[in-house]
Amino acid sequence: MQLEVQKLIYDLDQAIDLIINFTAGKRWADYQDDVLLRSAVERQFEIIGEALNRLKRVDPGVLARISEYERIIGFRNVLAHGYDIVSDDIVWDIVENKLPGLRQEIDDIKRDLGIE
Repeated sequence: MQLEVQKLIYDLDQAIDLIINFTAGKRWADYQDDVLLRSAVERQFEIIGEALNRLKRVDPGVLARISEYERIIGFRNVLAHGYDIVSDDIVWDIVENKLPGLRQEIDDIKRDLGIE
């Protein structure tokens, strides 16, 4: 396995952990009221999307194991280039309903590739 794949999986893992830590114990109202929290979460989603975009070039087979990678990369593009149309309620919905699945997929990939 290429070192670059390991680095990208590490970046994904870290960004997911940061979002989980940033939002632990938070509610939708907390997210709405905290510009720093929103900015931090959005930045980590940008990192996730960019890491997946790079993984597409480095190892498409590993990328294919991530069920919604195309949508995640598209979401990163909206965050980076369409900042004025980012919907906080959509971001929060992704945190609550999509991030756990991505966390599981990355954990499975790490286990299968022998990445600690």
